[in-house]
Amino acid sequence: MRMVRGLRVVCMLSALALASTQALAQRYALNDPQVEVAVDAQGNLTSLKNVATGQEYAAGRPLWRLYFDRKDGEKEIELSAAENVPEVRQEGGRIVLTYRALKARGVALNMALTLSVRVEDGLVRFGSEVANNEPHTIIRELHYPLVGDCRLPSGYRLLTTHLGGQLVADPVKRIIAAGNAPPYMAPSQYYRQMDLKYPAHTAANCFAFVGAAQGLYLGSHDPTYQDTWHGLRVYTDEAGAFNRLETGLYKYPNCTSGQVWTCDANVIAPYSGSWHQTSTIYRKWADTWWRHREAPVWVTRMKGWQRIIFRHQYGETLFRYADLDTRIRKAGESVGVNAVFPFGWWQSGMDNGYPDSYWVTDPEQGGDAGWAAAIAAYRKSGGKVLLYFNGKLIDRESAFYRTGEGKAVCYRDNTGSDYTEQYLFKGLGTFTGHYNARTFVVADTRREAWRTRLLRMADRAIRFGADSVFYDQLGYCEANSNWDLSGEFPVPNTRVIADKAETLKLIHDYLDTKGNADFALGTEHFTDVTAQHVDYVHNVTGAAGPEAFPEWGRYTFPEVVLSDREIRDDTDIPRRVNLSVLKGLRNDIEIYRCRDLIDKTPVYQAYLAKVNRLRDKYGDLLLSGLYRDTDGFLSDNSRISARCFRNGDRLAVVVTQSSEKTATTRIRVPGYAFKESDGAGEMTVGSAPDGGQSVQAGRDGIAVLVYQKE
Repeated sequence: MRMVRGLRVVCMLSALALASTQALAQRYALNDPQVEVAVDAQGNLTSLKNVATGQEYAAGRPLWRLYFDRKDGEKEIELSAAENVPEVRQEGGRIVLTYRALKARGVALNMALTLSVRVEDGLVRFGSEVANNEPHTIIRELHYPLVGDCRLPSGYRLLTTHLGGQLVADPVKRIIAAGNAPPYMAPSQYYRQMDLKYPAHTAANCFAFVGAAQGLYLGSHDPTYQDTWHGLRVYTDEAGAFNRLETGLYKYPNCTSGQVWTCDANVIAPYSGSWHQTSTIYRKWADTWWRHREAPVWVTRMKGWQRIIFRHQYGETLFRYADLDTRIRKAGESVGVNAVFPFGWWQSGMDNGYPDSYWVTDPEQGGDAGWAAAIAAYRKSGGKVLLYFNGKLIDRESAFYRTGEGKAVCYRDNTGSDYTEQYLFKGLGTFTGHYNARTFVVADTRREAWRTRLLRMADRAIRFGADSVFYDQLGYCEANSNWDLSGEFPVPNTRVIADKAETLKLIHDYLDTKGNADFALGTEHFTDVTAQHVDYVHNVTGAAGPEAFPEWGRYTFPEVVLSDREIRDDTDIPRRVNLSVLKGLRNDIEIYRCRDLIDKTPVYQAYLAKVNRLRDKYGDLLLSGLYRDTDGFLSDNSRISARCFRNGDRLAVVVTQSSEKTATTRIRVPGYAFKESDGAGEMTVGSAPDGGQSVQAGRDGIAVLVYQKE
């Protein structure tokens, strides 16, 4: 008996060894000098490796999952890779995984999935085809590719393009925290998730995990600019602790029975180098479609603007037309800013009566003629007027909605009802700001009737003699979309940002026919595909928050003239203003949320005047130059912030710090000769004994060092 048992053990071990050998033989791998990728016979991702460094990110987890709805009302039924086994073949430089008959919950479905993997110059491209022949179903989501139990080295940070760029320490901890708030809204017993979607408030369709000398880039290089979820989840380990990071890209086929959906846009790159490599990868793809027109010179040299509300939503008049060339001009001149960005210049006031309200100016102030005269007087002394219109909102109390075309051009939700947004501002009491909101529907920018309205707004700005027309809220996507209810299932429009980009291009093309090359077009929020069609972008956030990293957007798309935001009073002024200069952002002067002028914030007023003297002196670099972040120079002290701008054969390095009473660094610019420097606050620049320039920076000081190519 003992000998038989021993024989059985030997046989079992031999069988396991044979199975292991067979599994190894069923490994399908591709590589180039930069990356290796491999899957096994079950379709698991067994390798995603940086060849140069040896860093392995994969852990043998499934590559995909899929979600579908049934007509009976059940939604988000998960169809998992673990329950389905593919046919795998390697041919023509591709790995192809074919699932001819999928099943979920043990039930066979008339759905098929084909996945492909190939390597392209350091990128791994993941293609997919979904075929749905299952009656009364719709495939809503495909999560592919997935890197489950992602093996991130310690010290990696999460780099997103949210609000132009954010850099998050300890990604797993941050995802868990985000997934816990608000509680019980998600299936938190399974995973914790950090919500991140392109193009809601993201500047680009990519994100990354970045280390000091390598990282992992994920992007959807999708020329249709469809909605893409940036997958950031943490699952549990065997003991039930949430510590397994899963990352990937999610798409929305909305594939009904009888349809086939394909995507060949999703890529992952285990790259070597700094985070700048993520910008290089994305910009290389963006250059295949990026068509940014050169902005007027006055826009590129614009240091900022005064953003003010003339009349507010609840009827309070904060400024009059006559103030434009008196109080407002003088406040701007005191800080070296000649551009003004007026909101609420129409009779009914801010966020009220759109779009009819733009055609009714205040008769007590001279109506259209009075407003045009005020603009002309302001411009006579060199001022620039950026005239505000909202690019999407339709007031439900407006004639355009009640008796015009508003109902026909607005978004419908998944029930066919109007999709609405509410805007309210607080007056001196409490009722207006909490109860008495204005309700708007959202215009679908694909509709010809709405596009015609937008062009009429441009005409109106031109007739008033303004220097620019600005359309609010056309640079980002709403929380919801316009739904098509004509089929068996309601289907949302997942290309809203592409529609807005097309509309902005149409407007810019129209303005080009007017023969005034100096007339500018602007919009709110930095998103790549819309930003290419405007001359400047009014940002939705500042550059000074703990996770803010606008460096990504500025480095990737340095042509975009972008503002800061959120400096509204006299707190924390030098640090925040210095960061705007450091990162090449224009100042959005919005005192007390556009209700007052900068002369009511004396600290801000005095400091911005000092800084704008530097911008005037070195405007060819700090304003007209291209932001190049830390490229081309060396700084010995990482605790001091230093960034550079390049224009032709000249280069400027901006240096500032806010963490220590005094700090010192040495700046070296290979191939360039130092010419001069200037600054504000406690800054001393001298020659370093071992070459370069020695900079001693006091807290909140700022210096500009200028170099000439040798």
